[in-house]
Formats: sequence, structure tokens, C-alpha cells
Amino acid sequence: METKDLLNGLKEILAEEQINTNEEDLYDASADRYKKYAKVRRVLDVPSPKAIVYPNSPEEVSQLLVYCNDNQINVIPRSGKTATEGGLENWKEETIVIDAKNLNKMIKIDEYNMQATVQAGVILEELEEEVRKKGYTTGHSPQSKPVAKLGGLVATRSIGQLSTLYGGIEDMVVGLECVFPDGHIARIKNVSRRAGGPDIRHIVIGNEGSLCYITEVTVKLFKYFPENNQFHGYLVKDMDTGIKVLREVMVNGYRPSVARCYSEEDAKQHFYHFHKDRCVLIFMAEGSKEIAEATGKGIENAAEKFKDRIIEKVDSELLEEWFENLNWSQQDIDDEFEGMLENDSHTGFTTEVSADWETIPKIYDNVIKRIKEEYHRVEDLTLLGGHSSHSYINGTNMYFVYNYEIHCAPEDEMRVYHHPLQRIIVEETLKLGGSMCHHHGIGKFRNEWTKEEHGSAYYMLEKLKEAFDPKNIMNFGTIYPQKEGKKFQE
Repeated sequence: METKDLLNGLKEILAEEQINTNEEDLYDASADRYKKYAKVRRVLDVPSPKAIVYPNSPEEVSQLLVYCNDNQINVIPRSGKTATEGGLENWKEETIVIDAKNLNKMIKIDEYNMQATVQAGVILEELEEEVRKKGYTTGHSPQSKPVAKLGGLVATRSIGQLSTLYGGIEDMVVGLECVFPDGHIARIKNVSRRAGGPDIRHIVIGNEGSLCYITEVTVKLFKYFPENNQFHGYLVKDMDTGIKVLREVMVNGYRPSVARCYSEEDAKQHFYHFHKDRCVLIFMAEGSKEIAEATGKGIENAAEKFKDRIIEKVDSELLEEWFENLNWSQQDIDDEFEGMLENDSHTGFTTEVSADWETIPKIYDNVIKRIKEEYHRVEDLTLLGGHSSHSYINGTNMYFVYNYEIHCAPEDEMRVYHHPLQRIIVEETLKLGGSMCHHHGIGKFRNEWTKEEHGSAYYMLEKLKEAFDPKNIMNFGTIYPQKEGKKFQE
């Protein structure tokens, strides 16, 4: 289809001001933060979409999807723009981005039933500010909170920094509304629980725009007691000790909102003023006074059990100060991009995985060993480490962190640095039975391992695509591997 014909079709559905064809905006929409360095250096190798559109209602989303489905136009659903795994990257010439900017209404804050209903384009921090005025919290606090929007958070199965208490977004979503490629608008009602067949929320939560477009979300609310927050920190001898303390806290039934263990290398960039070249273990207990005190006591008891491997306690005021500066704003993102223009020699990346308590230390040790022995640019690494930041009764995650000096062309950075490092991490994780993606999603750059990640259950994932998006117009290449996308991955 000619671009002019595509745009004329959009104009039959939307007003002219709802259709954006500005070249700079289209270039920005051609990739997310995954290729941020190549993007800022103007060397992206992917096509720009033909337009970004801003529907005002679920009905307009429905009309847009029917139009794209009938004409085989690729659709990239977008809200928030903070994706990190290529989920917003464009691999098709004929593509439009459907952006939730105008779906920005807070529909209802229901204090009695402890839930809030908002449209997909509402910024999380704005919702959080509103509910805090009433003495509540969403409990969801990803680093991207000032810019992330509810639709994107649900679509990517987001997790926040307080997840060990409140859970991931999948634990918070009560109900939602979404639109499928055939135009069907589906509403999953808001109930506390039901046994009416499989939990169909999970067709939508985490679909990364590959099955449907989310238009509305209802999330739980929690009482907010910041005055009761307690901070506990320790310098420990090694990662294995820190993970054992995390496990002790969790299996004894305590739920601190934050429970983290940082390797020596990773601690240097976060806790430079007190890490003393040691692993750092930190907790935050929150809730009602009685719950916070009981949780704090549980943390102290767990640390006492491993006191022979704990070097010293950390001043709680130092931790509180650190917790208050975890999130980054749009200005921080803009400053980061500006820094890449002025100084293009150094950057870094992360890969997050998960496994059970017994397996996570093995994955960590195996990955670090392989990278040091096999990675051909190991001399360029300025940081290689990781941290556990989201724990459960049966396991935890590992957030691998690696920074490097760039000694290649900007367009080759991912191929030379990130891809081989991520491959080692994913291979070692899958080999030991862990999950290759804890909370950033599969996007387009872990899809070569989607089948291995799911094994025999990939059959179920594949059937969802066949059922809901048979023409494959939804976010081509995200989650589901595609041969045509290989040229952008390699």
C-alpha cells in the first residue's frame, strides 16, 4: 500500500490532529530504549513507521485495528515509551504506532473497594499522587514511574521496586479492557477472585502488544503508612550469603517491600559512600506499625542467623536517602541521551533472569565465569556484576549489570557488546531451568529463545497468536520469533 493511501485510510477514522507524520517523531518511534545508543547517534537500521495515531476512545482503537487487519498493516501499541527489550522497535515498512496519549482519563478511585480504574495512557506517578492524597498507594514503583503509563506496564508484565511486598503488576490488576485485531472490545470485569475457567486476564497481561491493545486498567489500592518505614542494611562477605539471608526472611513468612543483595561490583555504583568493596544487602519494611515492626524483627533475626558472614550493619539514614532517589524522570532520560551525544565512549546494559533459591547462585557464578573466560571484549568491561531485587517464597531474580567502553562503530555496539553478553546469560539460565526474562519481557531481542523458554508449553502460546492475531499484524516480531527479523537482530 502506498503511504498516501494508508494515511487517507487513517483520515477516514481519525481527525487530522490525531495523526502524526512528523519525521523526527517517526524516527523516535522506530525503536525504544533497547537501541538507545544507535538511536541517539542517528544510525538505526530499522524502518520508521508511517504514522503515529492517537485514538480518543476504545471504539476508535477498534476501527484502527480493523483497518490495519484488513490491509495487513503492522501495529505497534505504545504507551509510556520506556520499553527496554525492543518491544517497540519496528521491523515492517508498513507500520503504524497506536499511542495511548489521549486515553488519559482517571475514571474512578474507589476507596471502599480498594481499587482504581484508569485509561491506558494515565501516567503511573500521576495516579500514585492522586491516591496518596487519600492515604493509599498502588504499591507499584518501577524506576520509570514518572513516565511509565498503565497500559504499557500491564502489557509488559511490569514489576516495581516494592514488589516483594505488593507483587508484580499481574498481582495488582483486578480487571481491564482491551481490543483485538478483529475489532472486538473485551472487558474483564472487576472482581476479587473467580473460578470461571482459566484466568483470562493473563491473555492480556504481558502480551507486549502482540495479541491486543489495552485501553483501560483497574488496579488494587493499599493503605499507605510511610511513617512506619524501617530500613535495614548489611555488608556481607559474598552474594551467596546475601541470597541465603533473603531466603531466610522470605521462607519465614516476612514480606519486606524491598529486599536486595548487590555484588561488590554493582554495589560500587549504587553505594559508593559505604560499600567498602563488599556485597550490600538492604531491606525496607513497611505497612502498619505492627506489621513494619514484626517485619523488621524478622529481618534482624535472619541476619543474626548468618552473623558469622555479615561484616557490619549499615546506617539506616544512608539507606533512606538512597531509596528516595531511585526513580528517573523524562528529564533524566533526556539528559542521558544528551550525554551520549557529547560522550559516546561508554554505556551499559542489563539482563534480568529468575530461578529458585538453589539455582540462582549457580547461574550467577556460571555467567560471571563464562564472561571472564569467553567474552572476546572482556578488557572493555568497566563493570560486571549483578543484584537480586525481587524475591518470592520459592526463589528470586538476578539482575546482571555490565558496563563497557565502546570501541566500535555506534551501529555495531549491540552486536559487539550486548548481544554476546546477553547470550551467555540466557544460555546459562535456561540450561539450569531458570527463566530468561524476569520482568523486562521478551521484546524482539530474546524471541530466539521463546520456544526454549516455554518448552512443550510453547504450543499454548502459539495457539493464542493463531486465535487472536491470525494475520500477524500485532507488533510483528515481539515475543514470537520471525525469520524476517533476523537481519535486525544480528
